[in-house]
Amino acid sequence: MLRIHFGDADLGALRVAAAPNPFWEIATSLHRFQTRDGRWAYADWLRAVRAGLREKGLERAFRTVLLPLFPRAAYFPDFLTPAHGVDGLDAGLDAILATPPRRVTQEVLRLDRVVGAPRWAARLSTLEERRELVRVLRAYHDVAIAPYNEAIRARFDTERAAFGRGFLDGGVDGLLGGAGPAIRWRPPSLEVDVRPADRELHLDGRGLTLLPTYFCWRTPTGLADPALPPVLCHPVRRPAAALPPDHRFAAEPSVPLAALLGRTRAAALCAAATGATTGEIARAAGVSAASASRHATALRDAGLITTNRHATTVLHTLTPTGASVLRAAATRS
Repeated sequence: MLRIHFGDADLGALRVAAAPNPFWEIATSLHRFQTRDGRWAYADWLRAVRAGLREKGLERAFRTVLLPLFPRAAYFPDFLTPAHGVDGLDAGLDAILATPPRRVTQEVLRLDRVVGAPRWAARLSTLEERRELVRVLRAYHDVAIAPYNEAIRARFDTERAAFGRGFLDGGVDGLLGGAGPAIRWRPPSLEVDVRPADRELHLDGRGLTLLPTYFCWRTPTGLADPALPPVLCHPVRRPAAALPPDHRFAAEPSVPLAALLGRTRAAALCAAATGATTGEIARAAGVSAASASRHATALRDAGLITTNRHATTVLHTLTPTGASVLRAAATRS
């Protein structure tokens, strides 16, 4: 168990990441190949990625470079999950190239002590070897992560919205109390079920960044070096669809959508675009709560929304299919 100790300043510096970090997605996606846990949830992805790696000639690099550097064990090097990744893949790759050689050497030595490192990993302290690693990381990302960016961002956005609702309803207690079954808020400490064994992390005024991660399964993880800016990578819990960055779904249903679903049900679907409770759907559609619940059930049964309980609140959000229906209707209105 990891115990994260908060002071007053840390509560004020608590953050939810603004965007997914592709390097944590890379790391946790590689862990999916190393365990049967959760394999059913990623079965289609695993098949597609294996085929993609064969097609791109990446199988050897996958086996000999990536899996040894990202073991699903007690440790993998922190420099492989740079914080700059939230600014995009290129920014994170540049951060890996800019990592001081001494830090790379120390982290590779720790990897070797904890789980064993391949001999060639010692050469990662040289810029030339890290350039080759960056090439492999980019190629793997193109196969295993980039094609799924919409789903990744969708679940991330829904999780982030749920955190926001938790904070608005209950402050820090509401935010941290809804962070997932492996995370327990017992003020002034956050208890997290992580590997390895018991650890203590004192934030000392630095705050904490929560990072919802698509390929993280059940067990949260974080940086091993307590001197680095604290981040807690944890599983997303809700399938939902991302809103396009250049378009906002209208609060009122379009004419084509209303003709397809009926105005009330179309209004309920629009309300779920940004996440809505049953009461919010009722107000948006101008119906009773009981009627809104029936419409939500119909939309859920049709695969257009998903419903999850967050603390005492039931939250309805779009599935990728629901988002596609809204986008298609919007382009024809």
